Amino acid sequence: MGSPGSEVWLLTAVVLWRVFTKAGQPGWQGLIPIWNVLVVLYIAGRSAWWIVLLLIPIVNIVVVIVVAIDLAKAFGRGGGFAIGLLLLPPIFLLILGFGSARYVGPAGRPAGHLAST
Repeated sequence: MGSPGSEVWLLTAVVLWRVFTKAGQPGWQGLIPIWNVLVVLYIAGRSAWWIVLLLIPIVNIVVVIVVAIDLAKAFGRGGGFAIGLLLLPPIFLLILGFGSARYVGPAGRPAGHLAST
């Protein structure tokens, strides 16, 4: 048995693989640190440059909240689910990946529509 961090990484990788696959992205992208954040931004309907905002203290908190809301919308879920993604991300990502949620498009917009932000 490895360190506790290895189990967390494995769980995260499996869950992201499933969430990415549901969103029409190759699941293996969930295995690559930083790249997987870019894919989450894409799925949520945000531009890649938002990753820079994650490096700015205080601003990163707002960005995480916005991305959680957009990710919930992308799978047809509401604000309550977004709060769950913020407070208990492993559990709510498991629900997204292995539950009945279906990808409806970036931030709930039709899949062909890209965000301009």
